[in-house]
Amino acid sequence: MNYHGAILILFTGLGTIFFVFLFLNELRKKKVLEKIKQLPFTDEYEAIVARTPHYHRLESTDQLSLQRSIVYFINAKEFMGIGLEVTDEMKVIIAFYACLLLIHKRTENCYDNLKTIIIYPHSVIIKEVKSYGGIYTKEQFMIQGQSANDTVVISWHEAKSESYHMRHNNVIIHEFAHEIDFMDGEIDGVPPIENSKYDGWVHILHKEFNSLNTIAQKDRGWGKYKLLGSYAASNEAEFFAVVTERFFESPVSLKHHFPELYSELEDFYKIDTAMLFG
Repeated sequence: MNYHGAILILFTGLGTIFFVFLFLNELRKKKVLEKIKQLPFTDEYEAIVARTPHYHRLESTDQLSLQRSIVYFINAKEFMGIGLEVTDEMKVIIAFYACLLLIHKRTENCYDNLKTIIIYPHSVIIKEVKSYGGIYTKEQFMIQGQSANDTVVISWHEAKSESYHMRHNNVIIHEFAHEIDFMDGEIDGVPPIENSKYDGWVHILHKEFNSLNTIAQKDRGWGKYKLLGSYAASNEAEFFAVVTERFFESPVSLKHHFPELYSELEDFYKIDTAMLFG
């Protein structure tokens, strides 16, 4: 056998092994999914979600759909507690708000690419290197949550206090809005949307973001932009995450002050939150 023939056989064999591996992996995932589909949405789970201000306002068909999504999310993701024991309440509440965002997005499973949720008892201090005009400095930041790659970090103290009341802010919604934003490969404030709607989305969001950014830099004349707050002016990605919070937590105010922005979010999430949760 000559050299080139041996190389061909080698690569053919490696290719076969690779495709067999992919096939077996997909088969394993299907078996796991089938097992998850048989798991019940328990009375304990029902009691937990019933305490949220959103669940009982959903139509019964949406409630049932959300129940299945929660069961999948809880059993398909790894939950890690740092300095605390992960409870069913933590799992259910995080899964509920994460999947609520996708309730009408026709996704078979919630956040397939997400693998791990890390839960801290309180806000976390992180260190980052920042550059200002070529000058690099180390800075500390207090965060309530973070989304990065295939992991979401949640501070349970903040998450719990925000989950049972509608208070503008919701750290779970915020971080999973980032996950949705990243579904097209970039965190830039533009989630995966239809090409025909791209220009309208970018125009409205950038217009409001630029207005907010100008006001935040001056720190005066906030007016209606006080609803969004200065953190939303950090960048387009944070703006999208914050307005998603407002869309689900204070939808009537958002619709009143920012009707065009509300309309874009309603069209994207396929849900009229002002009618349901107002």
